[in-house]
This record gives sequence, structure tokens and C-alpha cells, in this order.
Amino acid sequence: MTPETSFFETRIATSETDLLAAQRLRYRVFVEELGGDGALVDHAARLERDEFDPVVDHLVLVDNRRSRDDLDHVVGAYRLLRSEQAERFGRFYCDSEYDLSTLRASGRSMLELGRSCVDPAYRGGSGMFLLWNALAEYVLSRDIQILFGVASFHGVDAQALAQPLSWLHHNHLAPPEIRPRAHPEGYQAMDLVPEEALDRRAAMTGMPALIKAYLRIGGLIGEGAYLDRPFNTTDVFLMVDTRAMSEKHRRFYETRQSQ
Repeated sequence: MTPETSFFETRIATSETDLLAAQRLRYRVFVEELGGDGALVDHAARLERDEFDPVVDHLVLVDNRRSRDDLDHVVGAYRLLRSEQAERFGRFYCDSEYDLSTLRASGRSMLELGRSCVDPAYRGGSGMFLLWNALAEYVLSRDIQILFGVASFHGVDAQALAQPLSWLHHNHLAPPEIRPRAHPEGYQAMDLVPEEALDRRAAMTGMPALIKAYLRIGGLIGEGAYLDRPFNTTDVFLMVDTRAMSEKHRRFYETRQSQ
């Protein structure tokens, strides 16, 4: 443990204070920073919330140096929705953007990841490393086989995102038998640049860090992006088959779980 990480704690939120702090962080990131909105967003209280919040698990990264009274202590968050929770609730969040029938037909245990966000001051540091470790332990302890969710590019101008979207389409498409497809009302084709005209540097420069992180552990994408205009994002469907993770990453996660 380093002097910095000694101040951090990861946990599944069980208190109202932790949940409100996660929603406050989401408001700062998704509404104030990225310009998003939603039907249940509470602008007066500065809370980003929706109908899924009562049924999911909220994994939070806490900086114990920061104030709980000001809802300032949660500096990273993931929203986790397991197959059985989604079945009781009636749907996954991604159902609103993608046809998930191929994934459901696979019969495999799944975990939807959503509303991933980190306070700007903590991005790229050891806090994010701890949050990913906690996520890995959650996945391994529950024998999750497929992780999935949407990851977002800022804005809805697909042409401005042509290189990274095309790179994903040409290099990381999921196999057809398990490949979700964006719903027609928000569908945006991703093969905007021919494969021979791809510029890897431009594609990687325009790729959000979260997407690159999933690609490093074997992430695959669905067919088409989805233009989420209320949230001002271009979403891509990402999935990771935990059986197909590289042995390097599998050994790392299993070692973390056994400690």
C-alpha cells in the first residue's frame, strides 16, 4: 500500500450517503462536464439518477480525506447489474439502445457495467487501479462469464469520430452469433472509413481511455453505434468474454482475488 492508496477504499454502496455521493459525482461528470441530461436528473440537488439506481449494485471508490457531509467522498463509481437482477427488473439498461437477444440466447451469466465515471482529479491514477481491482474481484467471486455495457464518445457528430469508430468496426467486432446490434432509431454505421484508409494514431488519439482499457483485455464491440442525443454521446456496445481474456490478465485478476 502506498501513501496515496492508504486514503482510498472501494466498496459496494450500502448507505444512502454513498449512493447520493455517487449520483453527485455522476452529475458533475455526465451533466456538468459532458452536457448530458435525463428525465430523473435532479438539477436542483445536482444528482444524476434514473430508474435503475434502486436495483443495481453501486461500486464506489471513496477518498476518506474528503467530506461525506458535502457528498464529496465518492471519487469513482461503477453501476453493476447482474443477469438475475435484470431479469427481476425486466431489462438491462442497454436494452434501450441495443438488441441483446443474441446474448440472452447464449445462456451465459452476464454483468452489465454502466455509469462508469471518475473525478477528473483522479483519472489515470492509483484510484482507478483500485476500482478495477474491486470490479475484478466482484466478477470472479460471482463467476460472471460476460461483461458488457455501452462506452461513450462525447458528442453526436459521427464524422468527427470517423477514425476511432471505423477502427473499432474493422478490428474489434464481436462474432455474429453473440453480436448485439444498435436499434434503428439511434443507429449510426461505424464503417465510415475504409480499412485501408485507417490511421491508427488518429484512431487511438480519439478513443476514450475506458474503451482502450477494455480493448486491452480482449473487448469486442456490437454492430453500429447509438446516438444518445439526450446524453450528448455516441455510444458503442462493448463486451468482454471472461473465458477469452488473455492469460496475463486472468492470472492477474485471480491473484488479486486470492490475496
